[in-house]
Amino acid sequence: MVALVTGGAGGIGGAIATALAGRGHRVAVADVDPVGLARKADEFGALPVEMDVRDEAAVREGVAKTVAELGPIDVLVHAAGVVGGVGPLLALPVAALDAAYAVNVRGTFLLTRVVGEAMITARRGGAMVHISSAGSFQPTVGLGHYEATKAAMNALVRSAALELAPHGIRVNAVAPGPVETPLTAAALADPAARAPWVERIPLGRLATTDDLVPAVLLLTSLEARHVTGTVLPIDGGQLLRSV
Repeated sequence: MVALVTGGAGGIGGAIATALAGRGHRVAVADVDPVGLARKADEFGALPVEMDVRDEAAVREGVAKTVAELGPIDVLVHAAGVVGGVGPLLALPVAALDAAYAVNVRGTFLLTRVVGEAMITARRGGAMVHISSAGSFQPTVGLGHYEATKAAMNALVRSAALELAPHGIRVNAVAPGPVETPLTAAALADPAARAPWVERIPLGRLATTDDLVPAVLLLTSLEARHVTGTVLPIDGGQLLRSV
């Protein structure tokens, strides 16, 4: 089995890539960070693929490289994503919206299209899992632009699930709440900044990458062969709270 993981140099993508390799997948790790990419690839012998998910040519080149060196892609996990900035809608720079849209929406569209084409050509079926956000269902002041892009991702997941089902390709997403990663560590180290996030979660703690990995592995496996078009919250009950 061959898996392509975008955002593979990051905390979430890296943890998923490592877990897929542990299950015997031949893994291609894609990222825009060449240093982090090389480090992650060296950990378990993954194929490093420099890829800017905003760029159609880069996506096509990365997918072609993966197929040429590892074989047909069976699994896509699209974990690349950005917030772009933080601020109320009336003050947020438009550039922050553009940055989030380019990666989270355009990137999802391009990865789904190009990997979908490759899976159809291979005639082996496949599974795609996109990393969405609980914020796509529940608004947070200052993150409306980011949450809008994740809601758009959810819509793309559902449409792609319908269109690709005749080819045996399943498309799902997971929607975590805040996750402890190296990227979020500095911001969450401040107790005053951390407390409001924890207070929203009935289970009383932030997620770790270990909380996400099992659900992603399930959705990529044949154990979930009758699951498609689902956006699965992994949020410690956050969505049970009123806004």
